Amino acid sequence: MINSRKLLAGTFAKVSISRPSQVWATDITYVPMEKGFGYLVAIMDWYSRKVLSWRLSNTLDADFCVQALEAAIQDHGCPKIMNSDQGVRLTSEAFTSILKTNGIQISMDDKDCCYDNIFVERLWRTVKYEHLYTQEFNNLKEAKKSLNVWFNWYNQERFHQSLDDLTPDEIYYQKYTIPQAA
Repeated sequence: MINSRKLLAGTFAKVSISRPSQVWATDITYVPMEKGFGYLVAIMDWYSRKVLSWRLSNTLDADFCVQALEAAIQDHGCPKIMNSDQGVRLTSEAFTSILKTNGIQISMDDKDCCYDNIFVERLWRTVKYEHLYTQEFNNLKEAKKSLNVWFNWYNQERFHQSLDDLTPDEIYYQKYTIPQAA
């Protein structure tokens, strides 16, 4: 098990993550459809693994990433730190200017460091193997409707072994706390 309270890339390598909305992470993946792909971005809280916001797009521009970030901030306030990889959408002026304007520290993964964004990578594996690869979508509208149901289930009902078999919502809203690792 990887302890989220001791893991963070780059400048913030020694940060102890001890509460929700202290560190958020984001990444983009593809969504297979009958004809082509859609692109999915998620904003996730590191401490609780809660997916705070997500957006689906048919293009790989920065706009859908900006929309997801703005929605997460509107609904959950600002984290202290935002972690991402060095992809062009997440390093764009449109995306990083929102972080800077809100006083959010930027942590970007080093190249070829597969564990730097492990929690979002695990989310992608879960959403793909538990949901996306089990059905076919004809278009983005179908995929969006299905993902909305899935992300609500993921946050509210899916138990996580790394959270002592609690849900992300239970941890994020402080109904329970994660025991500190030895």
